Amino acid sequence: ITENMRSLRNFFIYRCLFALTFWNRVSLSVENELFTSVSNAFPEDGSEERIKILPLTHTNSCWSEANFDWVVIQNTTESLSLSEITNYNVKNLIPSLSNFRQGSRLQNLTLTNVSVDWSALMQIFQTVWHSSIEYFNINSVTQLSDIESCNFNYSGTSMKALTVRKVLVTDLYFSQDDLYKIFADMNIAALTIAESELIHMLCPSSDSPFRYLNFFKNDLTDLLFQNCDKLIQLETLVLQKNKFESLSKVSFMTSRMKLLKYLDMSNNLLSHDAADVQCQWAESLTELDLSSNELTDSAFECLPVNIKKLDLRNNQITSVPKGMAELKSLKELNLASNRLADLPGCSGFTSLEFLNIEMNLILTPPADFFQSCPRVRELQAGHNPFKCSCELQAFIRLERRSGGKLFGWPAAYVCEYPEDLRGTQLKDFHLSELACNTVLLLVTALLLTLVLVAVVAFLCIYLDVPWYVRMTWQWTQTKRRAWHNHPEEQETVLQFHAFISYSEHDSLWVKNELIPNLEKGEGCVQLCQHERNFIPGKSIVENIINCIEKSYKSIFVLSPNFVQSEWCHYELYFAHHKLFSENSNSLILILLEPIPPYIIPARYHKLKALMAKRTYLEWPKERSKRALFWANLRAAVSINLPVADGNRCDKID
Repeated sequence: ITENMRSLRNFFIYRCLFALTFWNRVSLSVENELFTSVSNAFPEDGSEERIKILPLTHTNSCWSEANFDWVVIQNTTESLSLSEITNYNVKNLIPSLSNFRQGSRLQNLTLTNVSVDWSALMQIFQTVWHSSIEYFNINSVTQLSDIESCNFNYSGTSMKALTVRKVLVTDLYFSQDDLYKIFADMNIAALTIAESELIHMLCPSSDSPFRYLNFFKNDLTDLLFQNCDKLIQLETLVLQKNKFESLSKVSFMTSRMKLLKYLDMSNNLLSHDAADVQCQWAESLTELDLSSNELTDSAFECLPVNIKKLDLRNNQITSVPKGMAELKSLKELNLASNRLADLPGCSGFTSLEFLNIEMNLILTPPADFFQSCPRVRELQAGHNPFKCSCELQAFIRLERRSGGKLFGWPAAYVCEYPEDLRGTQLKDFHLSELACNTVLLLVTALLLTLVLVAVVAFLCIYLDVPWYVRMTWQWTQTKRRAWHNHPEEQETVLQFHAFISYSEHDSLWVKNELIPNLEKGEGCVQLCQHERNFIPGKSIVENIINCIEKSYKSIFVLSPNFVQSEWCHYELYFAHHKLFSENSNSLILILLEPIPPYIIPARYHKLKALMAKRTYLEWPKERSKRALFWANLRAAVSINLPVADGNRCDKID
């Protein structure tokens, strides 16, 4: 019931309203009374009620056979929206609109889906022009008949703004001026013709009151408004999504627009050749949108000197030239989605406050940016392929000191390189001071090197490493000479059961005890002694090496005198070298006298190791134990030697 009552109420309201507008003979007092009652019936909150007026034929004196075949979309005391306007019902629309004279409350009119011929369309415009309507929007217009010249009467209008969207002209052959002149000479403040495949627009024939022009998404080219000096009051010009190509020609287009402040040239095909003539912009231009074009670095040679806000997003800019003219008034610069590899300096933008360089190719932003650009209050540098390295550490520290000047921190600042850090937010990336400070790293490395050299030097001195190196070299040289002089000798033939190494201070014991008991006893032991077996003419080292190699065993007579002998040390070293090189058990240690550990030099570390790990024979002081001593020693050196001259027992004295 409530819904039905609401429908009846609305029906009554609209019937009275349209009866009022069509009944010209009604008195002014009655009109005011009815208008007041109708306006009071609408919701005070301004809500819209969508009602379809069905085709009705009335014989009431208020209605003179009117068939309303369009749909009322919105209707208030100040706004009216109609759709589905055709040649069939437009003859009823035009008289209806003519009743909204200047002074009426209707100010906003919107017509949608208009399909009429040229003459009917011009009648609609002419009727609206002399009504109370200030803002006229017409959407989805299809012009069905030939376009003809029209003497349009622009005088006495309340119109302020006209918006025309999606116009389809079916006539392919007509004079362009007949169409463009209608719009070019309109005496209104704002004109919008959008999405209509408009290819040109004439310059007004006289000084134009246009303050706002919007030709969004058409097919306009560089020929627009060239040498046009009639747009003397134009402040805003929108030419987004057209087919402009030359930035310099655009600049000359604006040069005669003395009050132009805002120009939108985004989504065109603009480029600039450095060889072009010098650009000439309107001096009043303060805001310029050149985004989504084909501009390169040379575009900075063709910019308005008084520009305050500049949008160069989505172009092909790789750097900001340092030799460019200064833009001292520039406060906002948008360079997002270009090919910049570094942050631009502020040498040419001394007043810059906002900079956007998102989505470029910046790996490591400089840490001194805010020092070179002290007036910058906000920097948008996120969504770049940051390389997380030592150089980036300084930029991260810069963010902590900037006081929130980095827009989008930390979500938009993520490592791209190296691969193992990809996806890591910069705030979570840390490297040690040592890894990033080159001077500190060099000093640390130098100190460690010095310490290492000192340690190595100390060990070399303490362990007598040079001596061992020298002995190894002599051993190698001796072996090389032996192989060179006797290449046929692939294997050394044993000539002695043992080589005896002892100190000269212990020679009496060796000659009176050791040699007689081994050589004249059982087994015919052949001993190698330096006094009788060293070959004259050869070096002592070479003789030692030869004797050790030709002996089955090496007997070392250990005593405090032994550790003080340099030659004994040589003999022990070469014997020990044979022990490891031939993997043989050829050492026999005889402890003639106890050796206190403290008297063994540090370089005798091999002797210490041998005495600690190997079993040695100790010379017994009791005579009763000496027979066992000689038996053990004889058994240790026992081996069958090849029979040769000089190896017979009867030849030894």
